[in-house]
Amino acid sequence: MTAPEDTGRRFQAYTIRHLDELLQRAPLTEEQRLRTRAVASVLPFRTNAYVVDELIDWADPFEDPMFRLVFPQEDMLPSEDVDRIAALLQNDASKQEVTAAANEIRFRLNPHPAGQLALNIPKAGEEPIPGLQHKYRETVLFFPQQGQTCHAYCTYCFRWAQFVGIADLKMANNDVEQLTGYVRDHPEVSSVLLTGGDPMIMGEPVLRRYIEPLLEMDHVESIRIGSKALAYWPQRFVSDPDADDTLRLFERVVASGKNLAFMAHFSHQKELDSEIVREAVRRIRGTGAVIRTQAPLIRTINDDAEQWAGMWRTQHKLGMIPYYMFVERDTGPQDYFSVPLVRAWEIFRDAFSQVSGLCRTVRGPSMSATPGKVAVDGVVEIGEEKVFALRMLQARDPDLVGRPFFAKFDENAVWVDDLKPAFADKFPFE
Repeated sequence: MTAPEDTGRRFQAYTIRHLDELLQRAPLTEEQRLRTRAVASVLPFRTNAYVVDELIDWADPFEDPMFRLVFPQEDMLPSEDVDRIAALLQNDASKQEVTAAANEIRFRLNPHPAGQLALNIPKAGEEPIPGLQHKYRETVLFFPQQGQTCHAYCTYCFRWAQFVGIADLKMANNDVEQLTGYVRDHPEVSSVLLTGGDPMIMGEPVLRRYIEPLLEMDHVESIRIGSKALAYWPQRFVSDPDADDTLRLFERVVASGKNLAFMAHFSHQKELDSEIVREAVRRIRGTGAVIRTQAPLIRTINDDAEQWAGMWRTQHKLGMIPYYMFVERDTGPQDYFSVPLVRAWEIFRDAFSQVSGLCRTVRGPSMSATPGKVAVDGVVEIGEEKVFALRMLQARDPDLVGRPFFAKFDENAVWVDDLKPAFADKFPFE
């Protein structure tokens, strides 16, 4: 196979310092650029040359979903908040003043949803273990300290609080012994998920430090890596200096008898179209790793059944396994991106009906809420009452997994907290 033309590109990150320069490519007024910078002072901004040069249509950026996917828009925050930050920037306020105002807004945006800090952090004795989450019996999440950034940030990211420089909001750990000790002491844990940020921002030697000790534990059946790198920096697996070493590490995981699941995050068909992405997928699959795909349903980006059906077909054709359609979480600019649950179910159903059975491995639309993953299975009429049919795909309480239940129909509901139980006084998880 001929090597993709992009293999010689070196990684170049862009941050808020480069935002004004990058926005010169778009037909924005000076006021619009100021308000965009105001939003970027609250929500994190980071992208790279590959995303900017290859994935965005600068001839018509306002109609381009990839532009909205990585560049802040002024209506992602309430106008009064944007007004406040914009005025500070325009008046050359100190960095401390801008940060204080931005932090006040951030803490109103539910920075850690679904009990991430209050309910999911396990303990060693009486001490909580930072950078570790154990929400579901079989699965432990680990946030390596060196992986606390991404090749580019999605504007809808539910982990945005990791990237805004507030220590109390960050989940991170660089103590391999704490990870391995906890997993060793919990034989019910069969799967370890490295997440972040993005673990693939780390070089192979650091990644190996966290993975290799897990290969010696018989009760660990699978190692998962949650990553957006295939979409935002596929060179990580093709032409980066340690691309080959990384793939050899993947091979060692598979050779140890464990399943290596690469949890790839694709939000739009554009992210799948370049030849270097397809080469990266081919190389990862060549190690024996399994690539599973997931993303949230997000208004203005992919709230379209044909978009999802096309992504699932392409992913299947390339040898990946469609896994999850998520509902946009109740954090950050949820009001900008959320889709009503009834509409989310309609999009999922219409996309699901357009693909073959081999693509129907996908599950959703699913809400990763405090009690667990709640799927919207449909809208039905029971006894002349219109209701949502719901199901727990995963749960803090394992006895609830797979259990169907019902909620009163609400055409405006965007999250499980907006729903009221039907035919019962409370939901099964309450």
